Amino acid sequence: MIDFVFNNPTKVYFGKDQLQHLGQVVSGYGKKVLLTYGGGSIKKTGLYDKVMTGLKEYGLEVFELGGIEPNPRIGSVRKGAQICKDEGIDVVLAVGGGSTIDASKWITAGACVDFDTWEFFSTDKKPEKSLPLVTILTMAATGSEMDAIGVISNPETNEKYGRSAPCLFPRASFLNPELTYTVGRFQTACGSADILSHLIETYFNPGESMYMLDSAMEGFMKTVIKYAPVAMAEPENYEARANLMWASSWAINGFTRTCQVGGWSCHPMEHELSAFYDITHGLGLAILTPSWLRFCLDDTTVDRYVKFGVNVWGLDPDQKPMVIARQAIEKTEEFLFGTLGLDDKLSKVGIGDENFSLMAQKACKGTFINGFKKFTPADVETIYRMSL
Repeated sequence: MIDFVFNNPTKVYFGKDQLQHLGQVVSGYGKKVLLTYGGGSIKKTGLYDKVMTGLKEYGLEVFELGGIEPNPRIGSVRKGAQICKDEGIDVVLAVGGGSTIDASKWITAGACVDFDTWEFFSTDKKPEKSLPLVTILTMAATGSEMDAIGVISNPETNEKYGRSAPCLFPRASFLNPELTYTVGRFQTACGSADILSHLIETYFNPGESMYMLDSAMEGFMKTVIKYAPVAMAEPENYEARANLMWASSWAINGFTRTCQVGGWSCHPMEHELSAFYDITHGLGLAILTPSWLRFCLDDTTVDRYVKFGVNVWGLDPDQKPMVIARQAIEKTEEFLFGTLGLDDKLSKVGIGDENFSLMAQKACKGTFINGFKKFTPADVETIYRMSL
């Protein structure tokens, strides 16, 4: 077990009536607000009007940037950062899912520098300051509402990278499970797969862990397994939506990784899928995860699979370790592709092998990925082909 420092400064307002505090919270950071959102669903649901009312009550001047894309683009980040500079924005309010929040994080950082925001991704520059960010979450998936990470795509170069910095933590996040009632079956499934992937990638770690952390992650995974199908069948089931929303935040807010030493490998591989083919992130992770699990399984890693199979999937512990491990992978597949109904092959979503070699090189940054196991570009290409 290693030493660690844990700090998560995001203040969370969780529940049905917490937006009553929105104007007061946002006004604490200034008078000029940039409101960011995606395709406009917040206007159809009435959330936009509720947000504007809360802001206007405190005399705030609101500027807007709508149309932020899934797999958010650097173009939207540049546009938002320029608005902040031109209008003297004091605080950014992101209303939406992970894409809107991720883009908004880098808007807050880009507003504070005199160079192109993409340099945070293409060079070793790190943001040292940012504008304050407040979020209102409308989809349980990425956990961006309570972490310091933002993933941005550059379609001109077929690149998609995640970067982090302490200043990117949202100052406050409003989490009302009712706001996720309108999320459809497919996106609920993809979001749940994303949450599960965050946990699996951390749980399958090459170093030592803590019993407490393992137990917490197992509980979070069982929460997703229990409540994702309920939310898909009963979209307005508050208990299901609340459990998924809170599991999403805690899966990736730094808590589960406090003494984990390995990096993630499935996510960098999926980022290449998104960069080249603009596939939904959670769907890409779902397709890759069983192949990734199979590739990593051997005599040196099997014990972790046994814990996963017994404690998460309830498998018989008296079986041989390899039998339990393979059954655990099969159970994971059944959940992702059977229960959630997601496509199980890259070919089913129109992805062929024409870019696999280049994608593998980029995922490894020309060297290797040091995750649960050390992956070379050849290993990554093999996993892509296993998923084809």
